[in-house]
Amino acid sequence: MLRYLYANDLSRFPLLRDTMFRDRTEQFSKRLGWDVTVNAAGEERDQYDDLNPLYVIWEMADGRHGGSMRFMPTVGRTMVNEHFSHLTGGVTIESPLIWECTRFCLSPKADKRASAALALGAGELMDAYKLKHYVGVFDPRMQRIYRLMGLEPDVIGMEGEGRDAIGVGLWSMDASAFEPTLKRVGVTREMSCGWLCYSLAGKPVPSQGGTIAETA
Repeated sequence: MLRYLYANDLSRFPLLRDTMFRDRTEQFSKRLGWDVTVNAAGEERDQYDDLNPLYVIWEMADGRHGGSMRFMPTVGRTMVNEHFSHLTGGVTIESPLIWECTRFCLSPKADKRASAALALGAGELMDAYKLKHYVGVFDPRMQRIYRLMGLEPDVIGMEGEGRDAIGVGLWSMDASAFEPTLKRVGVTREMSCGWLCYSLAGKPVPSQGGTIAETA
């Protein structure tokens, strides 16, 4: 199932939390070779995990992490604006209708539905919160996965070559993408919306006021 969890709620799901951060180590540090920080527990974390971001997490049947993404409104601090503005021509991306999406991660043990489920979760957030775009930093080697998800980014800027390449892109998801994505995950739209409402009912909507119960 999909869980939508703010960082301050992760402690309610310790196995899911711990396997997510360890899987991030496996993907970003070991496989992609990014210069990231790994703590003594073998978890990849950065300063933005301390800002109470919203995580969309595909939870496998055993309660472990299958895949995840991290979301933050661009009206607050973001990785793109603080570290990658040279890829956007120095333009600050800031709008209540644009959220940053980073740390797209799939577990080595993820089931075949994981990537589609994350695309579905991103679409549900976009629909519920009336967002227009996500912006994020990406490794071009991930573009094949994005393409399979039907969420290939519009590239704003890129630098480097091969393993050293890094880019910034914009993503969107329109209503027509829901039906094929739901089929790949094997759930109905009612069930998908139920996951969102179950996780975030009564939670404040970042940067916009209101709660998910009022906007979903």
